[in-house]
Amino acid sequence: MAFQPIVNIEDRSIYAYEALVRPPDGGTAFDVLRLINDGNRYAFDQACRVKAIELAAHLEMREILSINFLPNAVYQPAACLQKTFEAAERARFPLHQLMFEVTENEPSRDVGHLQAIFTEYRRHGMITAIDDFGAGHSGLNMLADFLPDVLKIDMDLTRDIGRDKVRTAITRHVVSLCRELNVLVVAEGVETVEEAVALRALGLRYFQGYLFARPAMERLPAVNSSVLDSIVSAHELAMLAGTLAADAVPERAQGRRATR
Repeated sequence: MAFQPIVNIEDRSIYAYEALVRPPDGGTAFDVLRLINDGNRYAFDQACRVKAIELAAHLEMREILSINFLPNAVYQPAACLQKTFEAAERARFPLHQLMFEVTENEPSRDVGHLQAIFTEYRRHGMITAIDDFGAGHSGLNMLADFLPDVLKIDMDLTRDIGRDKVRTAITRHVVSLCRELNVLVVAEGVETVEEAVALRALGLRYFQGYLFARPAMERLPAVNSSVLDSIVSAHELAMLAGTLAADAVPERAQGRRATR
């Protein structure tokens, strides 16, 4: 597993670390995921959960641990969580520090089934998230059906956000909608200071991407503090110059777990 931080730029803290599967000899997540099929999906999903929890505990993670899950690998939500509970108990890792992400690109074959999974996670105090929002086919329907604690906006929307009027408008309205629904929003795939400043102007304060830290194999990478300084400075200068929209005012604490 590699870990990548999700940063709260407003107070310069790390909100969470996402656990990202990687081949042991180097490569990308795709090199692993392309080998997953109906025969090994359940075992793979369970192994990833256990490995992520064990590593997080070993690294003395105090932040939220975010784990991607495959909804079609979860047959009976309560039963499938048993190994998660056992791993967390062995590692003494609190359940309330666990966040489970489902990607919009990996839809459940049964909406009711995925709703039951989300309900079971919440029943045990865990956090739910929709990953890659804006990249898949379900979009707002998925948000309406599952109403997660966290929504992660896909990098296809955040790329060059300040220069693309369409993506800027869509993101602005997604952030506004999630604020009304009390859903915490994370901007994924942020790679430039310009993108971060534009997203901050739209009301976002949670960021993930290479600009802040690249995924690190089996360790918790530090966030580039000079990058945070640059974003804050650029944002303040733009505010003084009056070049930012009204959305630039600091957002209210959003999301049920936004204060963690």
